[in-house]
Amino acid sequence: MDFGICFKGFVEHDRARYLVRMAETAGFSHCWFYDSHILWRECYPAIAMCMEHTTRMHFGPLVTNPDVRDWSVAASLFASLNKQSGGRMEVAVGRGDSSRRVMGNKPASLERVAEFVHKVKAMARGESVTYPECPSPVQFPWAIGQELPMWIGAYGPQALKCAGENAQGVVLQIAEPSLCQWFVQQCRSAGKAAGRDMSGFGAMAAAPAYFGPMDEAVEATKWFPAMVGNHVADIVEKYGKDSSQVPKSLTSYIEQRKGYDYSKHGQSDNPFLDFITPEIVKSFCVLGQPAEHIQKILALQQAGVTQFNIYLDNGDEENIIARYGREVIPAFRR
Repeated sequence: MDFGICFKGFVEHDRARYLVRMAETAGFSHCWFYDSHILWRECYPAIAMCMEHTTRMHFGPLVTNPDVRDWSVAASLFASLNKQSGGRMEVAVGRGDSSRRVMGNKPASLERVAEFVHKVKAMARGESVTYPECPSPVQFPWAIGQELPMWIGAYGPQALKCAGENAQGVVLQIAEPSLCQWFVQQCRSAGKAAGRDMSGFGAMAAAPAYFGPMDEAVEATKWFPAMVGNHVADIVEKYGKDSSQVPKSLTSYIEQRKGYDYSKHGQSDNPFLDFITPEIVKSFCVLGQPAEHIQKILALQQAGVTQFNIYLDNGDEENIIARYGREVIPAFRR
């Protein structure tokens, strides 16, 4: 099991640098940054800075999308960071939920996500590439043939199929083991059906973690199921709330949902949190004492998850990193 941390764009650069060094020492292998350029600052300057202050940590956006940058610009950015860090850049891609919708635009299609993944990887390797907005071949003469690992964020059947067929891993913004098992199985089945070797396919469960009394932990993390619910609402709209294609345990909790404020995306002061119950928060997050964290993450591991990524933004960052380093991560290294 790998362990990661994830920052939103309002983390100050000096604090991010300090926390990343601390996390690397504690045994974390990955650091991810939200990529939503209007809601938060551009993440790539921070990624470049943090790369210079670490030696093993891998970095990447969680998640970027195909429609916010020209594809050659995106590929050049990712490949440059991969080259200067010695191969420590990874990229997670989605349809562009917040960064597109906050501008009044629709997210990208899954077909476009898949093509973006393949074309960016090819450009990063130094191959000659054309893409929809660039009919003339482009090629980076400085590329050195490095592979750029690409993940796809998914929940619904078609998105999970897209991840299984096209990416090196799937990003699951949830830490509910039975749902994660269903998600991973969908990806693996799709990949195998497409003739892919899925033995190295990764599955990330990204969710908040919190130590302390359960009522305090629930209050600190109740924003998260609301953010998940925003994606689930799209699934219900596409497949219907009683569809046999999607687990009822994923869709039923948003029945009382009234809306979502994208200007408060992923934040505790989002006004649309009334439909979130303590049971849902406990199910979707990793809460309680260290033994409870270990038990939950072991269940995720058994469900096929290969990386637990902590949304690290509740004011208790040092304590979470330190306690994971002392009490949680060692349980997965023995």
